[in-house]
Amino acid sequence: METNKLRTIVVDDSSLQRMAVSKLINDHPDLDLVAEYNNGIEAYKNVEQNQIDLIFLDVEMPILDGFEFIESLSNIPQIILITAKPDYAMKAFEYDVTDYLLKPITKLRFDASVKKALFKTDKAALNRAEEAHIYVNSSLKKVKVVISDIKWIEGLGDYIKLVTVDANILVLSTMKAFIKKLPQDKFLRIHKSYIVNLEKIEKFSSAQVEVGGKQIPLSRYKKLQLEEALLNVEND
Repeated sequence: METNKLRTIVVDDSSLQRMAVSKLINDHPDLDLVAEYNNGIEAYKNVEQNQIDLIFLDVEMPILDGFEFIESLSNIPQIILITAKPDYAMKAFEYDVTDYLLKPITKLRFDASVKKALFKTDKAALNRAEEAHIYVNSSLKKVKVVISDIKWIEGLGDYIKLVTVDANILVLSTMKAFIKKLPQDKFLRIHKSYIVNLEKIEKFSSAQVEVGGKQIPLSRYKKLQLEEALLNVEND
């Protein structure tokens, strides 16, 4: 079915290589080609703001190479690296990429890579409820955050603070951008400066909610939406 296809993009500075990979994607029944880009700068915004499941990524590109592009992402999809040089293979798997394709790419090798990506997707889906996580950039390094451990998120100007069960994590992001990374049925923005994990709410009134003993302000026009969201959580 269409909804089960992996949303895929291609990032490669070679127009001929992009065309070749794009055709392979379009011909594959389990992939949906969302976009193609000739550099990582252009691709970054799409990946950060939209759901992308798989990236075919060239290693050697101007301005931002493939590895630098991966490091720039706060939420990393599956990556299949493409290169003409086998020398990058060791480094590639340090980045936990799904596969590593050498140019020129054959259909047989391409299909094998996609099979790996589909397997990883299916395996992740089996454990998503209890193991779902994201990676965030904090203090110049990537930090793995288990989504269910987040209690609330607080807006602090150009930054947000993730308050989790174990730590407070400062991340350079807007509230609007970050909430898109979270499951909509589990998190709600209840105030211009606060997003809460609905499953962590202990009690609430017309003006505030209590999470982990902290009183968090509740915008007046969000009260009805909160009540409906909590009801849905209880019924799941």
